[in-house]
Amino acid sequence: MSDPQSSQPTEAVRRRVQELREQIERANYRYYVLDDPEITDAEYDALLQELKDLEERYPELATPDSPTRRVGAEPAVTTFAPFPHRAPMLSLDNAFSYEELRAWEDRNRRFLGAPPDLRFEYVCELKIDGLSISLIYENGEFVKGGTRGNGYVGEDVTLNLLTIPSLPKKLRPAPKKSEQKSISAAHTQPTLDFAADSQQAAFPTFIEIRGEVFLTHQEFQRINEELEERGERTFANCRNAAAGSVRQKDPRVTASRRLDLLVYAVGHYEGWEFQSQYELLQTYREWGLPTNPNIRLCSTLEEAITFCEEWATRKEELPYDIDGVVIKVNSFALQRELGQVSRSPRWAIAYKYPAIQARTKVLAIEVQVGRTGALTPVAHLEPVPLAGVIVARATLHNEDEIRRKDVRIGDMVIIQRAGEVIPEIVEVVTSERDGDEIVFQMPTHCPVCGTPVERPQGEAIARCPNPLCPARVQQTIEHFVSRNAMNIEGLGEKHIAQLIQKGLIKDPADLYYLTKEQLLPLERMGEKLAEKILANIALSRQRPLANLIYALGIRHVGEHVAAVLADHFGSLERLQKASVEELAQIYEIGPATAESIAAWFADPQNQQMLEKLKRAGVQPLTQSTAPVSDALKGKTFVFTGALAHMTREEAEAAVRRLGGRAASSVSRQTSYVVVGENPGSKLAKAQQLGIPILTEEEFLEMLEAT
Repeated sequence: MSDPQSSQPTEAVRRRVQELREQIERANYRYYVLDDPEITDAEYDALLQELKDLEERYPELATPDSPTRRVGAEPAVTTFAPFPHRAPMLSLDNAFSYEELRAWEDRNRRFLGAPPDLRFEYVCELKIDGLSISLIYENGEFVKGGTRGNGYVGEDVTLNLLTIPSLPKKLRPAPKKSEQKSISAAHTQPTLDFAADSQQAAFPTFIEIRGEVFLTHQEFQRINEELEERGERTFANCRNAAAGSVRQKDPRVTASRRLDLLVYAVGHYEGWEFQSQYELLQTYREWGLPTNPNIRLCSTLEEAITFCEEWATRKEELPYDIDGVVIKVNSFALQRELGQVSRSPRWAIAYKYPAIQARTKVLAIEVQVGRTGALTPVAHLEPVPLAGVIVARATLHNEDEIRRKDVRIGDMVIIQRAGEVIPEIVEVVTSERDGDEIVFQMPTHCPVCGTPVERPQGEAIARCPNPLCPARVQQTIEHFVSRNAMNIEGLGEKHIAQLIQKGLIKDPADLYYLTKEQLLPLERMGEKLAEKILANIALSRQRPLANLIYALGIRHVGEHVAAVLADHFGSLERLQKASVEELAQIYEIGPATAESIAAWFADPQNQQMLEKLKRAGVQPLTQSTAPVSDALKGKTFVFTGALAHMTREEAEAAVRRLGGRAASSVSRQTSYVVVGENPGSKLAKAQQLGIPILTEEEFLEMLEAT
C-alpha cells in the first residue's frame, strides 16, 4: 500500500530506485549469464526487498520492466544455490620447462631457510583437463557437491553430481593395515603405515574432497554427434562439454552425458588426520573413491621430471585429456609451512606440456566468408587425431600467410593446436614434395554471392563488400547470438540457416519477432527447444551495453573495444551520435576504428536494424563506471597470455575500478605488462621498450595492496 504522506518521490528516491535496478540487473547478469556471482544471496535479497518497498511506497516508480516484476517468472531450476568452500579451492602456478620446476624448488628451499641439499619428497599426478568440483561427506555419507566458482564460493550442483556412476553415496571403511596396498599402478611404493588406530573413527566427521569431473574422448564424440543431429551448438572440447554437463538445469541431461570423476585433494576436514598427499590418495582409494592409478611418489624432483617425460610420450594412450602433470610436496606438515601466495599454494605446481602437433596432408583449400565480409582460406586435411579430437581443418588466416608459409594443395604439413584455439599449419614438409602440389590462388569474386572482392591497400584481408551476402548474414547472426555477445542459447547455425532460407530473418533484429509457430517447422525443432530459444531471446533483451555493442559486429570492435565504448558513452544513443573526431579522442580507439564505428552507425540499413531492436524492447543494461579509487590513476596495464585466476576482462575491469587504464597494445605509454600463460609478442615488445613486467601473482598482490 502506498504512503499518502510520500506520494511524490523526491529526486533522491528516484536515483536510489534506478541505482537498485542497475545493481540487481548486474547481479542477475553475473549469476545467470557469466556463472560468476559477485554478491551473496542475502545481499541480493536485501537489494530486491529495498526496491520492492520503494515501489510499494511510490507506485508510479513501479514500471513494467522493473526487476521486481520479473522475479519468480523463471522456474526455480534456472538457478544454482551458492556453494561456499570451507577451505578455498586454490589455483596452481604453471611451469613450462624443467628449469622452471627447478627454480620453483629452489624458491621453496629459500622460503623455508633450508640448506641447498635438502630434498623434498613429491607426489606426481596427471593434470586432467576437466571441471574442478568439491564433494562434502559427513561421517562417510555424501551430503552435497559444488563447483569451484571463484575459489571461495561455487554453485551447488549436487543433483547433477549424483548422476555420476563413479561417485559413491557412502564411503566404505578402510581395510586393516595388513590388507592395505599401494594404489600406484605406474610406480609401486612401500605401503605407508598410516592406518588409523583403534581410537580413530571409520571416517572424518566432515571432509571436503576435491576432484575433477571429465569426459572421455568417446563420450565427447557421442555427445557432439547427438547435438549436431538436433541442430544445436556442439562443444569445442572435452572440458567445455564436462562443464556444460555439470551445470545442466535438468539432471536427466547430465545423466545422459556419462560423466566421470577422479578425486585428488582435500579441503577442510574434521575428526581425522592425514600426514601426506600419498596417504590421502591411498585412503581415498580404500574408501571407494575413484582415484587416478597413474601417480608416482618421488624422492627427488629429478624423479618427478622423469615422470613428466614419460607421460609426454604416453598421454595419447589415455581415454581423456590431460594438459600436464601436477607436482605436490608430499608432506602435509611441509605444505602447511610453505603456505600460499595470493591464490596459489607454494607447495604445488603444474608442469604444462607444450602445444600438441601432428603431421597430415592438405587435401584442399576452401575460402569462407565471415560476418565483416573477410575471406578466410581454410585447409581441408586428412583427418588426424590431435589433442583428443579428430582434426580435419586448419586455418590459413589470409593470402599473405599462405604465401609466407608456401602452403600448397597436396603438401604434407605440421599442424598445431595449443589450448582451445583452432588448429593451424605451422610448417610445410617441403622435403616430401613430389611436384604434383597445386599453388593456391585467392578468388577474385565472393565464392558465395559472386560479388567482386575488395582488398584495400595495406590490408592483408580481401573482403566481400555485399552486406546482403548470405554467408555474411549467417555469420552476423551467429556472432550476435554467441555466448560473449547476446548469449542466445539453443539457436544453432543450422537453425539460423533455415530461418534465413525461409526469409524469416534478414538481420539480428528479426530474431526478436520470431514466434513459436515459425520455429516449430524447422528441422530437428521440438516444442521444448522452440520454447527454450524464445525464452533465451527474451532474456537477451537486457544484456549489458558492452555485449550489445560487441554483438553488432562492427569491424575493429572486439570485446575489449566494446567495453571501452560502453564505459565511455554509457548508452547506445550517445554512441550513435558520436563523430569520428569524438571517437578518435577516446583512449585506445584509433583512426581506423573510429572511422569504422561512425560508418557503421551512419549506414541506413544498420539504423533501420537498431530501430527494430528498440521496438522489440532490447534495452541494454547500463551501469556506473566511475572508479572506486584512484590507486592506479595514471597507470596503463597491458595483459598478454592466459591468466589462471581471472579472465582478462575481469583483470581489465579491476584496473579500471582502481582508476587505471587497460590497453590492448604495448607502447611507451604502457606502465606495466602482466604476463600469463603462453604470452604473445607483447612480452617481447615490452622487453624491447624496457617496460616493467609483472607475473599474474605480482599483479594480484598489487591489487590487494591498493
